[in-house]
Amino acid sequence: MEGPDFSAPLPMTNNLVLSLKALSKRFGSVVANDAVSIDLHQGEVLSLLGENGAGKTTLMNMLFGHYMPDSGTVDVADMDGNMHPLTLGHPQAALEAGIGMVHQHFTLAENLSALDNILLGSESLLRWRQNHRAARHKIAGIIERTGLSAPLDEKVGNLSVGERQRVEILKALYHDARILVLDEPTAVLTPQEADTLFENIGAMTKDGLSVIFISHKLREVLAFSHRIAVLRHGRKVGEIATKDADEKSIARMMVGADTPVNPREDIAVGAPVLQLKSITVSGDSARNSLQDANLTVHANEVVGIAGVSGNGQSALASIVSGLAGPDHGEMLVDDVAITRFDPPNLLKSGIGRIPEDRHHDGVIGAMTVAENLIIERLNDPDVQKNGFLRQEIIREHAQELCRDYDVRGPGIDAQARLLSGGNIQKLILARVFECSPRLILANQPTRGLDLGAANEVARRLLEARKRGAGILLISEDLDEVLALSDRIVVIHDGQLIAAKDKDRASIGLMMAGEHT
Repeated sequence: MEGPDFSAPLPMTNNLVLSLKALSKRFGSVVANDAVSIDLHQGEVLSLLGENGAGKTTLMNMLFGHYMPDSGTVDVADMDGNMHPLTLGHPQAALEAGIGMVHQHFTLAENLSALDNILLGSESLLRWRQNHRAARHKIAGIIERTGLSAPLDEKVGNLSVGERQRVEILKALYHDARILVLDEPTAVLTPQEADTLFENIGAMTKDGLSVIFISHKLREVLAFSHRIAVLRHGRKVGEIATKDADEKSIARMMVGADTPVNPREDIAVGAPVLQLKSITVSGDSARNSLQDANLTVHANEVVGIAGVSGNGQSALASIVSGLAGPDHGEMLVDDVAITRFDPPNLLKSGIGRIPEDRHHDGVIGAMTVAENLIIERLNDPDVQKNGFLRQEIIREHAQELCRDYDVRGPGIDAQARLLSGGNIQKLILARVFECSPRLILANQPTRGLDLGAANEVARRLLEARKRGAGILLISEDLDEVLALSDRIVVIHDGQLIAAKDKDRASIGLMMAGEHT
């Protein structure tokens, strides 16, 4: 299927289909959106970019009726191209106006078939089965026009991630969406699935669909959109035709300055710091299972684990961090076999962890920033004496780390839950790196972080590598894995398979299960 040429002018009449005019929204003293105006044209793919907290989600929630703006208006075109005011604050009004949204986290009922999910909410129970034939006919027409496909009679719980996403899009198109908002649509897709998605989007835009594409992957934004709008601190700070943009110019608009580059120096690897030998974990699904896993991480080395979410990453991280023990196999740290799998013992063995869920597993929200910074060092004589915490030293230590790692917030005596996601991550980095661990488990270390915070995490990981640590990087962002890793291992259905090189296409096929 041939997609559109995004480097060329829009192959359309440039008819306006959506106009957001001076939308503003406050939450208490926080200004989430400040007089944001954005237009969308028929057949256009508009990328909406911005750091965490820039206001992208709030803006789309106002468009879709989940939030009522404090001021501003939205106009949307009808089937004849005439613009009319959209009734704000009512999701049903957005749906009736032809606005559909596919969220990053799917909203499908796994116990129902794909067809039933598509019909859900549009048909009465009495006429549900009667309308299946007409629905199939309409969906077949959509599939023919767009190239989207999904097994309609299969339960959603049995579908792949890519198939589930296509069901979400088919559902929106079945409800006659003419404007589609895609929120991080490739976050859980292999590169091949992402390419197929954008081919489908290309076919849909040729058919007149208009798309707002929210993403943090600049490579995709530059390849698969016509125009880019950037939000910063709740305001629209820039707009540019994609053909005139590059990663540097976009990053400058997003953060207000050039983003420094983190070069990965060539360093000779040292001795093994982590060895997994035939590790097997029998979980109730691929998400928490491993099958005869073998893996080695050396000092001065970053080993990247690439894979689609739910293929055993959680089981691997649990073993390495001591949250679970294997059913079979052996794990060695610095050539010493681990016989007791619990977090204190793994910490004592020289493993530092950056957990996947920084809020749930990384900090205790009700404790202060200072307390969270020493929570893994409670037996250290610098931290306690005769069972009593040395508060003055703890506070001095916290002030120093917050300064060195740029942890911003209400202060070291504030509860950790009051920090933003990026600052919680920097708190965790400070706690881990200051202990100089032999091995660092970095599990989704930049998930949900803005460009600046993600860049800082990458810099700190490469510094630790240079100092002699081994890094086990688990990430669903293939660009991140390719940029930081010395070696890449693909995880699929609980199996670890070493990649021969850093070829994106071959790694993508391995992530989809094509091991050869």
